Amino acid sequence: MPSFVLCLVVAVAMLVGAFPVRAETVTAPGAKLETVSTDFSFTEGPATDADGNVYFTDQPNDRILKWDAKSGKIETFMQPCGRSNGLCFDGKGNLIACADEKNELWSIDVKTKQPTVLVKDYQGKLLNAPNDVWVRPDGGIYFSDPMYPRDYWKRDKKEQQDGHHVYFLSPDHKTLTRVTKDLTQPNGIIGTPDGKMLYVSDLNAHKTYSYSINPDGSLSDKKLFCSAGSDGMTIDAEGNVYLTNDNGVTAYDKSGKEVENIKTVKGWTANVCFAGKDRQTLFITSGKGVYTMQMRVKGAGSQ
Repeated sequence: MPSFVLCLVVAVAMLVGAFPVRAETVTAPGAKLETVSTDFSFTEGPATDADGNVYFTDQPNDRILKWDAKSGKIETFMQPCGRSNGLCFDGKGNLIACADEKNELWSIDVKTKQPTVLVKDYQGKLLNAPNDVWVRPDGGIYFSDPMYPRDYWKRDKKEQQDGHHVYFLSPDHKTLTRVTKDLTQPNGIIGTPDGKMLYVSDLNAHKTYSYSINPDGSLSDKKLFCSAGSDGMTIDAEGNVYLTNDNGVTAYDKSGKEVENIKTVKGWTANVCFAGKDRQTLFITSGKGVYTMQMRVKGAGSQ
């Protein structure tokens, strides 16, 4: 190989190493944020059913709403709804809800709109305020329990827990276990479709961690995933994890490196999920509105 060619190859290699190619974006080429509606007080907790429709909450107005994936229309699904916050569907099609009014965890039969209280306390004391929830493939349920005082509560401080934690409810819904003890304000939570890994955001600490999920529901192998907190979370089919906060929606790859940031409206972006029959529409709850973004990637299962 001529010396000048060799020098050129070395130079190119050095440039590539110094300026690595940016990871492929997760949004579709040319996609823009689309406003669905801004007729709410504060939107939260989106969860996608088997048909790609999204159920989300407007907590100040004590209602759960449904966005129809085909028509794009929104209608009230349930009001009142126990001041529900985070939502997630289980494998049977029941809507699992963090019912904040009485600090409970509910299972709502979507057909009858009848709730069943799954959890009402831990060791005889009220939960703080169940906030976000994820159901693993076998039906076991993880939920975060931070403390955000509400003006509609009527409770004695002596009744509350000694800290902010994450809990696991066994698949038979009979055993509740505290699975974290060292977080300051656990909030957003999401697991991988295979049920082997859980991501938990410690919101006030501005950190998100990954954990290995053990068969009995306990967590191990805690690792710092990224130095950012999140209100709500989701995951796509490529393993990218999406965090929400005052910076909009940010996707991180499996190693915790930022892939792409999606700017939403000014203020707080609360939560996010993949919607539509093909799970290729990102549905975002932010402030008083809900928004969509067409994606290059699809959402993962079990979210």
